[in-house]
Amino acid sequence: MPELVLAFIWPDGSEDRLYSPSRAIAGHLAPGDAYPLAEFLNRSRAGLEAASARVEARYGVPCRRAKAEIARIERRASGFTGDADGRVRMLPESPTGDRP
Repeated sequence: MPELVLAFIWPDGSEDRLYSPSRAIAGHLAPGDAYPLAEFLNRSRAGLEAASARVEARYGVPCRRAKAEIARIERRASGFTGDADGRVRMLPESPTGDRP
């Protein structure tokens, strides 16, 4: 199953990466787009849950790493809850889906 790593910028300007066990996340987050923080969280959660479901359909068990990634992203985002204008900007995808 092809994995995907998406790079993005948090509202404070720090760069981060989001790991997905399948390309199902690509239907939820697009390289180059920017999202309000709450929308980014909803899209990340939905995409990672879809990716985990794809893993479960193929291997019979959901992806624990996807669940951990949801929790990690939500923890990090909790530091921006007072920033009503905060946006998360997706960086362009490299040919391999990962950034150097």
